[in-house]
Amino acid sequence: MTPMEMIEMIAEALFCLAQNVYFEARSQPLIEQVAVAQVVMNRVSSSAYPDTVCGVVYHNKYPGKLHRCQFSWWCDGLSDSPRDAKAWLEANQVASLVLSPDFPDLVGNATHYHANYVNPSWSSSLESVATIGLHTFYR
Repeated sequence: MTPMEMIEMIAEALFCLAQNVYFEARSQPLIEQVAVAQVVMNRVSSSAYPDTVCGVVYHNKYPGKLHRCQFSWWCDGLSDSPRDAKAWLEANQVASLVLSPDFPDLVGNATHYHANYVNPSWSSSLESVATIGLHTFYR
C-alpha cells in the first residue's frame, strides 16, 4: 500500500467513525461517545461484520427501506450532513482517539449497544458487559 493509499484509508475510516459518533451520541458525555466508537471498532475486529470502519457503519442498508441498518441514523431518511460544527469537531476528535491502536477498550469487546429507553429484541440473546451513561453494551 502506498503512503497516499494509507492516508486515504485512514481519512475514510476517520470520517465514517466520526459520522457514527456524531449521529449516535453527539449529545452524550465524552465517555459515551468513546464507547459508541469502540463498538464499531470491535465489530471491525469480529469476523461477523465487515472488516473496515465504513463497512461496519454502513452495513445492512436496504434501498428504500427505513430503519433496517445496523445504526439507525444511516437509514432514517434524514440528512447525513452534520449541522453542529462543535459536535462534528468533537466527533472527529473521538474517532481519532479511538482509531489509535493503543487506545484501551472501555466496553469489554462489546459489539452491540442500545439506549436505556429502548428494549430491542436482540438484547436478551447477548451478554450485557457495561452500562455507560444512557447506553447498555453487549457482546
